[in-house]
Amino acid sequence: MNSNMPTSLANGQYQLGQLVGRGGMAEVRVALDTRLGRTVAVKIMRSDLANDEIFLSRFRREAHSVAQMNNPNIVNIFDSGEEAITTDDGRTEHLPYLVMEYVKGQTLRDIIKATGPLSQRDASQVMLGVLNALEYSHRMGIIHRDIKPGNIMISEQGVVKVMDFGIARALDDSAATMTQSQGVVGTAQYLSPEQARGETVDMRSDLYSAGCVLYEMLTGKPPFTGDSAVAIAYQHVSEVATPPSAVVPGLPKMWDQICAKAMAKDRQNRYATAAEFKNDILAFMNGGVPVAAAFNPLTDLSNMRARKQAEQTATTAALNPAETAATQAFNPVTGQFEAVQPQASTGLRTRAEQRAAAEKKRRKKRIIVASIVGGILIILAIAGAVWAFTSGNSAEADTVVVPTFTSTTTKDAAEEKLTAVGLVMDARQDTDSTEPEGTFTKQSPAGGESVAKGSTVIVWFSAGPQSVSVPDVTDKSQDEARNLLEDAGFKVSSSTKTENSATVAKDNVTRTDPAAGTAQTKGTTITLYVSSGMTEVPDGLVGQPQDSVLDTLHKAGFNTSVVQENSDSVASGSVTRIDPGSGTLVEQGSSVTVYVSSGKEQVTVPTIYAGMTYAQAKALLEAAGLTAASSDSNVKDSDTVTSISPAAGTKVDKGSTVTLSTSSSSNSSSSSSGSSSEQN
Repeated sequence: MNSNMPTSLANGQYQLGQLVGRGGMAEVRVALDTRLGRTVAVKIMRSDLANDEIFLSRFRREAHSVAQMNNPNIVNIFDSGEEAITTDDGRTEHLPYLVMEYVKGQTLRDIIKATGPLSQRDASQVMLGVLNALEYSHRMGIIHRDIKPGNIMISEQGVVKVMDFGIARALDDSAATMTQSQGVVGTAQYLSPEQARGETVDMRSDLYSAGCVLYEMLTGKPPFTGDSAVAIAYQHVSEVATPPSAVVPGLPKMWDQICAKAMAKDRQNRYATAAEFKNDILAFMNGGVPVAAAFNPLTDLSNMRARKQAEQTATTAALNPAETAATQAFNPVTGQFEAVQPQASTGLRTRAEQRAAAEKKRRKKRIIVASIVGGILIILAIAGAVWAFTSGNSAEADTVVVPTFTSTTTKDAAEEKLTAVGLVMDARQDTDSTEPEGTFTKQSPAGGESVAKGSTVIVWFSAGPQSVSVPDVTDKSQDEARNLLEDAGFKVSSSTKTENSATVAKDNVTRTDPAAGTAQTKGTTITLYVSSGMTEVPDGLVGQPQDSVLDTLHKAGFNTSVVQENSDSVASGSVTRIDPGSGTLVEQGSSVTVYVSSGKEQVTVPTIYAGMTYAQAKALLEAAGLTAASSDSNVKDSDTVTSISPAAGTKVDKGSTVTLSTSSSSNSSSSSSGSSSEQN
């Protein structure tokens, strides 16, 4: 890549981040789409590709075409363009780029490199995702041309995503103008025979490459390897891959058939569509019989060679009609039309010309004879291989067929059967088995295979179920939890139980039964409990201090807001109530309003006016929320109030008692009468 790599593209819309991948024709960086505020992946092509007008034209058309696709198993294309940069020598170059969906995860290539072969279940799930993508793209008229593990992403959620649609096509159309150092379209280890021969490709070419990927997932390595791309391409054209079950002992032979049909040399013998390929995998995984069960890879190879020979003969005849257009005459003896070569006029030829013609004829005859002999040898070799494939060489005196054992076969019975056919048993303990002790679990070589007499056959018998600790799968997705538990030797119940949780995200695992950390026998069935995404508001919060209540709610995942209110019954600073109330079922992260006491309500002692009666003062105090009391136990409503305590204008708690001092109404009357008499 050019050293003057920009830090942004499209006038700053895409801010480039860290490098996450690099290949022979591009590098991929994480970027921020500043316009839409989302994370994207940007694939930036080599700058020298921009000098190829054929590539650039095709790249634009393919990017536009692929951007129309919308499928959950295909990495979406959001945008494309060309960024102008200035090279170190002052020239202006254009960097073609694609803006794609950012998938957080790993490529299938990295997963296989790190872990080796995938389980049958995982391999089938990944291949179903790839075939879904191909089924959709083929329906849209788009052929990928470069299906390989490096172009298959597995997200952190386990979703299969196929990427780089269209790029191989753009490179393919410009291959004539590209130098050898710029690479080969497609990857040799996953190249279909027709791609290796430079022929026109169709959707069955993608299915061949998908078959190579399935083979690698099951075995941990591609079907063909070699010192060079040419050597590998030759094998794709002319050799049959070693069956996966011969690479991985114990692998069901039906995988051999499915891979072989997908990788048929003659595309007419392959799966016709991605849907047909997908249905065969589903049929096998569900206990059915796939269409591939009847496929014979050696017959396919033989037929393909014969058909190619016929095509070459027809092409030669078309290009050289003078050499094949002999006169046809009817032969009454054979009853057939036969070629009759026209007689040359020797009188018009010199002796040198005659000798040259004779030599040419002898040379042609030698070539024909050699071709016939070579063809016979090839046919005999193929026939021998087919015979060996179907008969298993059982007729040879120095080979024997390995007996097939079952779960009911005892150790003594197995040894007796092997000894009877001239084989030696190597008995071993299977410590990973959940079967009862002594039960046959597996063998290598597999039953039915032909081996040399005297060979050793390894036979495993269960050591009995082992006790292991149940892994903690709290807050993991259900698929991830199942994989962890199954890898530890447990079975997982197909039905789950739902419960409320304050902290575990919806549909994730909250706990297991038996519980995590407990020792259980391998093979024990584990039940998963998953979060409903709902939780209850905690009990026992009313009357507790504000800080304590807020801490409890925050730990339970709630958002909170605080409202102050007066309370006659709850001390200041403590919680009077919450909304929603305790025990209410709400979504995780909901907001809870916490009401906190600010103490009793304060009121002002009202002013008692001169001459106001006890009854009037009492009514005024009660209207203010206070209680009236008299210092005179014999007070009458008509008595006159002389003073109050606390004094008027004082702030007191609502409901407090105010004491009234009074003078009796009879004393007031006497004073009034006395005054009148004196005046008279």
